[in-house]
Amino acid sequence: MKCRLMAIFAVSTALVTTAFIARADGSGDDGSEASRIWIGFAIAPVALNLRGKNRALVGLGSYIVNGQGACNDCHTHPSFMSGGDPYRGEPEVINSEQYLTGGRQFGPSIVSANLTPDQFGRPAGLTFQQFKHTMRTGLDPDGPRPPLPPLLQVMPWPVYAKMSHRDLLAIYEYLRAIPPRADNPSPGP
Repeated sequence: MKCRLMAIFAVSTALVTTAFIARADGSGDDGSEASRIWIGFAIAPVALNLRGKNRALVGLGSYIVNGQGACNDCHTHPSFMSGGDPYRGEPEVINSEQYLTGGRQFGPSIVSANLTPDQFGRPAGLTFQQFKHTMRTGLDPDGPRPPLPPLLQVMPWPVYAKMSHRDLLAIYEYLRAIPPRADNPSPGP
């Protein structure tokens, strides 16, 4: 009986150790929400303020924003630090100083928004209900900007509109956790 218990303990220990090692190097990614949360924390390019936040939603939001949504490409300008542009074959270094502060211009009338929290901790100055409404409808929270219609023209809101309530809540919670920053001082193309 003692030998059987020792064998069970040894196998259990081996399984836990293998699972930990597999997750540590990413090869154990099983696609679960727990795995996406873990990866989200690993890929967040800035320090996160988790005080008063739902940790699971923050991690999941980071996974969506940084691993699926490519939000950095439009809402950080420039997206990468000098010498850290993967599109030039350089090791990726995200511009953490301007992370999600907006400022990228798309033609003469469209500039990406600053998504960082305002002084009240609201991403882009929006409540969750306003954020969700914008993501579901594409209506620009700043209103129409003639001659453009009141719909966000570059933002892929039709894709985000199909996301679950929990996914949108996770994105919002993650954006609440990133450092607040003033608008990008050097907007441009």
